Amino acid sequence: MHTFVFDRVGVVAGSTPLLVDLDVTMPGGRCTAVVGPSGTGKTTLLRLLNRLAEPSSGQILLDGSPITGLDVLALRRRVGLVPQRSVLLADVVVDEVRVGRGDLPIPRAQALLTRVGLPESFADRRCAELSGGEAQRVCLARALAVEPDVLLLDEPTSALDAAAAAVIADLIREHVDAGGNVILVSHDPSFVRTVADDVLLLDDKHLIPEDRTDQIDRKR
Repeated sequence: MHTFVFDRVGVVAGSTPLLVDLDVTMPGGRCTAVVGPSGTGKTTLLRLLNRLAEPSSGQILLDGSPITGLDVLALRRRVGLVPQRSVLLADVVVDEVRVGRGDLPIPRAQALLTRVGLPESFADRRCAELSGGEAQRVCLARALAVEPDVLLLDEPTSALDAAAAAVIADLIREHVDAGGNVILVSHDPSFVRTVADDVLLLDDKHLIPEDRTDQIDRKR
């Protein structure tokens, strides 16, 4: 079911602890939102899940297996990260969508653009001409192209208007309803309430299950 488990995970940068004794399960078939003040390590937490960062202590398991025992490229195809700051690798959008799937038919790439709320005509746009929100959605289409089990989304609505954010919310629910796992970081309490099945508060280096939605507002 594409379930992640943090088993006493810690991260230290130099001599400074960033994350301490994270001990939590993020189950498949659900959307888990990680909230909390800026600078507390939320992006680092996401990067741990596809080994763009490594824990200093403890271990992370995916479906019962330590992720350190998995081929890192296979892991990153299975666990797709869409960063807040988009990094585009191709000149033209259609090629960007196909970065991880060179055999992806162009109509399928266009359909993925539609799925993330962009018109099919964007396939011919130059990546350098895209706005921040457009680039972020192209990165999401690129991640979807390899059909990941898990989506890691870092501030997925930070550059989007309400209509575009609603499209992303629908996409998240579709992925979860199909049995996938979505783990996202967000400072948008309204979006979190819309999409999240579970909310974890990252504060003072620890993860705390967050049941009171009023605290999402106070801790953002």
